[in-house]
Amino acid sequence: MSKPNFIARALAPLQVLPPFLRSRAQTVLFQRMVPFTGTAGIQFEEVGPDRVALRLASGRRVHNHIGGVHAAAAGLLAETATGFVVAVNLPDDKLPLLRSMKVDYTRRARGGLRAVATLSPEQRQAFLDQPKGDVAVAVTVTDEGGASPMECEFVWAWVTKGV
Repeated sequence: MSKPNFIARALAPLQVLPPFLRSRAQTVLFQRMVPFTGTAGIQFEEVGPDRVALRLASGRRVHNHIGGVHAAAAGLLAETATGFVVAVNLPDDKLPLLRSMKVDYTRRARGGLRAVATLSPEQRQAFLDQPKGDVAVAVTVTDEGGASPMECEFVWAWVTKGV
C-alpha cells in the first residue's frame, strides 16, 4: 500500500496503547469524524486495513418495540463497519460513497451486536489503481449468542475528490 491516508495517520499514535484503551480512543476519534456513530453508541473494537470490527450494545436507546436492537440500528452498525474499512484504505484524494445496501433480517437478535467487515488485498489495491470504481464489502453481523440475525450486502463506490 502506498502513503497512509488521513485515517491511518490519525490511528498510528494509538497503536502504542493497550487494547482496551486503544478501542476507547478509536471510538472517540471516529465519533468526532462521524458524530452519528456516537449517537447510536457504536464502539470501535478493531480498525485495520483489511478488517474493521465494531460493537453495538443492547440498550434502551437502540431498542425496538419488542426489546431487541432496532433493525435500523443493526443496519447502521453493518454500514459503518463496511464504510470504515473502505475509508481506512482510500487515498486522501478519493471519496467513499455508499452505492447500495441490502439487508435481510433472518432472526431476532439476542443482546448486543458485533459487525466485522473485511477487504481482500485485491480490493484494497483497486482503490490505489483505479480513479473510481466500486466494491462489494463483506460483513458479518453476530449477536451475543454468536448467531447471525441478518445477511448484508454493501456496495461502496469511490471517486476522485472534486470530480
